[in-house]
Amino acid sequence: MVRLGLIGDNIKRSKSPLLHRLAGRLCGLEVTYESLIPADLDLDFDAVFERCRSEGFAGINITYPYKETVFSRLVVDDPRVRAIGACNTVLFREDGSYGLNTDYTGFIAAIRGGLQGAAPGTVAMAGAGGVGKAVAFGLADLEADELRIFDMDPNKAEALASSLRAANSSMKVAVASTIEEAVGGSDGLVNCTPLGMNGIAGTAIPRQLIPGRRWAFDAVYTPVDTEFLLDARAEGVTTISGYELFFHQGVDAFRAFVGRDVDPDALRAALLSEAAGSSD
Repeated sequence: MVRLGLIGDNIKRSKSPLLHRLAGRLCGLEVTYESLIPADLDLDFDAVFERCRSEGFAGINITYPYKETVFSRLVVDDPRVRAIGACNTVLFREDGSYGLNTDYTGFIAAIRGGLQGAAPGTVAMAGAGGVGKAVAFGLADLEADELRIFDMDPNKAEALASSLRAANSSMKVAVASTIEEAVGGSDGLVNCTPLGMNGIAGTAIPRQLIPGRRWAFDAVYTPVDTEFLLDARAEGVTTISGYELFFHQGVDAFRAFVGRDVDPDALRAALLSEAAGSSD
């Protein structure tokens, strides 16, 4: 049996447990996957993490708001992930706890599929937290021309911009003082804030700023159709759901956890079948 889990604050509707259990079934493995909300367990993040490490978990996923918190506890071999400074996937081994960032690889796969190979162009991004860091470095590897970062905490935006510049990316990086400043003249819009998630209403990018953009991506996937993506679709903009990042990061994390590849088409079909069954 492979024991896995997810630590996060707003994960009651997460589809990660289902994805990993179905992936295990497709690979002939018995996989358990536990949702671990620190407040519900009356523990802090460190205590939940240590419990997972000591109780035989093969690995865990980390989501909002702990992707940066966990980083200092991990051995991170990949220099790109060290530059990102956040991890969403942890492998527990005898010689230590190892950190990966499958948000980064999952985002790249999602955008390549959603844009069908077209270049991202100039991108405005709201949110410079854990997922924002992964997305920003993904955009650099996708050869975006320019990234304009807006965060309610300007220090976080400046720190991310500095990290990107230090990585010697050819992508131009700027910090915007308002979301309006970030969006003006951009091709793509990206939401990396929790706004729009179930239980967190609103949108980081108001609808009046959307016309004239070419594409929009929301890292939120619960719900799949966020207010931001519905607004973008209504304005005729190509939309890419956070579900695509969720799916691809999950496939990459599962491979890291168990050392096997799951057939992505079979997994996607199984997830759709489960979703249809639950709506009956």
